[in-house]
Amino acid sequence: MFCDCLVVDWDTVDVYVAIGLIAAGAVAAFFVGSEIGVRRGQGMSGTRGGRSSTRTDGVLSKADVLYNAMQQSPLALAVVDRFEDLIISNDRAEELGIVTGHRVTEEVWGTVLETFRNGAEAHFHLPGHSRAGHRIPSVSGHTVFLREEDNKFVVVYANDDSEQRRMESARRDFVANVSHELKTPVGAMSVLAEALLESSDDPESVQYFGSRVRDESQRLGSMVTELIELSRLQGAEKLRDLSPVSVDEVVDEAMRRSISMAESSDISLTSDDRSGLEVMGDRTLLVTAVSNLISNAINYSPAGTPVVVSRASDDRTVRIRVTDHGIGIAPENQGRVFERFFRVDKARSRATGGTGLGLAIVKHVVQNHNGVVHLWSRPEMGSTFTIELPRVAAAEAPTPDRTGDSAGTHNTGVGPGKEKAK
Repeated sequence: MFCDCLVVDWDTVDVYVAIGLIAAGAVAAFFVGSEIGVRRGQGMSGTRGGRSSTRTDGVLSKADVLYNAMQQSPLALAVVDRFEDLIISNDRAEELGIVTGHRVTEEVWGTVLETFRNGAEAHFHLPGHSRAGHRIPSVSGHTVFLREEDNKFVVVYANDDSEQRRMESARRDFVANVSHELKTPVGAMSVLAEALLESSDDPESVQYFGSRVRDESQRLGSMVTELIELSRLQGAEKLRDLSPVSVDEVVDEAMRRSISMAESSDISLTSDDRSGLEVMGDRTLLVTAVSNLISNAINYSPAGTPVVVSRASDDRTVRIRVTDHGIGIAPENQGRVFERFFRVDKARSRATGGTGLGLAIVKHVVQNHNGVVHLWSRPEMGSTFTIELPRVAAAEAPTPDRTGDSAGTHNTGVGPGKEKAK
């Protein structure tokens, strides 16, 4: 039996203490071989920690309760002695690659030996890898004595830290990118301000440098605003209390916001007929997403070419497409266009005042509406960005999809020039 004399307040005990108690019970059971059939070198019942027998009256023994609790732990757990014998472990230990067969792995055993030698907690990290065709995630763990007054056994704790490491890497990249992107306009304004001071007696120079300072300050302000918006979207849960939003109103408002930009760039901005479609969502956010796509299309299109906004649907999905005949996007860059600060053409982006955040905002707006955004593009032909959102069921028959579902991340034969404005 496992520690019959022990009474534990499971509601307040720390999780590590609880697992330590489980491990202690397992070691106790290891020495009571006559009751649960354990022999040294094999672990409990010759496995990674076999379960003891249920009492004949049908009531689980404490051994069963502790074993089952250990198996259901989200942490990987293993107990090892000085002879490298695996006393007990749970299934999670093998899933995370710290146990194989009846031994801990070589990397983990090195950490266990460190605890045996130094009498102190030791830490280890195992990078993600493949083993026998199975992907093992990145793992962090530590080793401690089972009991401070007894140095015969070491407990190994480990956990999947791949998501934590991914988030930490993303955070470092984000901070580095923000620092670089903010440094550029701030540095430019400093240089321009010095030039402005030195040209105080030249009205034309004052006008020129003053306008440049204004442009850089506006770019900096736009970047800060979009960073705040992107941070809010990334930290948000799926939107709640959504209301029906007219797709036509979203498209109309997004085009109104972009018409001046299109005219100044000599771009023809058109759309197809009104559709009467509705989606569940936040109107302001959806307008922002569509207008960002339109602005992106205008920025990367040569003068005299069209940008077309179109709508389509099937029984369940509404699609809003923005198509341009611009420079297009190379296949190797198409997977990165929704990353923060990524720019296909950095020189063009700077000339147009782009922040590199517009498409990242589109992605998060759409995701928060339970939708997806796709890209079709070919260099020198143009691009089509498609927002797909769940459709609000209408009383009338579904509007037929006049253009087909073509805007995935691969070429399906429908691209710029095959969707006509009406």
